[in-house]
Amino acid sequence: MTDTLKIATAQFENRSGDKEFNLERIRQLSATAASQGAQAVAFHECSITGYTFARNLSETQMLALAEPIPDGPSIKALTDIAKENNIYVLAGLFEKDEHNHLYKAYVCVDKNGLVAKYRKLHPFINPHLRPGNEYVVFDLHGWKCGMLICYDNNVIENVRATALLGAEIIFMPHVTMCTPSPRPGAGFVDPALWEKRETDPTPLRLEFDGMKGRSWLMKWLPARAYDNGIYAIFSNPIGMDDDQLKNGCSMVIDPFGDVIAECRKLGDEVVTATLTREKLQKAGGHRYRQARRPDLYADIIGQEHASVQKVVWLNEK
Repeated sequence: MTDTLKIATAQFENRSGDKEFNLERIRQLSATAASQGAQAVAFHECSITGYTFARNLSETQMLALAEPIPDGPSIKALTDIAKENNIYVLAGLFEKDEHNHLYKAYVCVDKNGLVAKYRKLHPFINPHLRPGNEYVVFDLHGWKCGMLICYDNNVIENVRATALLGAEIIFMPHVTMCTPSPRPGAGFVDPALWEKRETDPTPLRLEFDGMKGRSWLMKWLPARAYDNGIYAIFSNPIGMDDDQLKNGCSMVIDPFGDVIAECRKLGDEVVTATLTREKLQKAGGHRYRQARRPDLYADIIGQEHASVQKVVWLNEK
């Protein structure tokens, strides 16, 4: 068990359906993370396969894109990357099981192969995806870690449940922001701004940092870390994901809700933060969890409920 742990989070512009390209970027950024002293590096949701383009794929096409875990080629490639750099690698892809059931998966791999696999509890990008049905907590250099993919983190019970299962670090891979929503200021960002990012970066930065992007994220993401007294490792792509522009800002948030490392480039980047156990005990979230009274609300939280999940931008033209 170590008192400190160095974790990296990355952002890059993935290519839809181009696993070879995406795995090469993961390879390069993992090497950079290792050079920064990181012991683990986290990439975004579906970083291996691409994400948004899957909304238009048939079941046959999804099955051709998806892979078995741990015996598929992408897990083998991640294992090679982990071995080359002596680092844990976390990345996402579409999974198919022995019954050809489809899932959105996120994995942790080390030099020996698969360490942990998680299936998204609230998938929506393709109607043929099935929801996962369990939380996952695993060991990483003596630290307890969990995984929650994108929308899963918006349902606050998921974060609390993972923390109560012992997670001190929760990896939160996303493909998010810069899409329409009923919240004020939301919307797509014009891809033309991305094309002009080198010659005229200011308009793009204003969109990325405003209510379409980072300002919205900062309304809720730090609260997940603070309320639960955990480290949140947020990973998100930057650039074009199919026909949508994403703003990156991958970051590490400590148990006080403070951002301690963040990708700020208008392009591919990886940053590393040092996590300390001391913060886990000193953070308010630790004390508040100790003060809980589940006798008051266990039946309320656990009452029957039909899950309804609506994603506004899926209906946008």
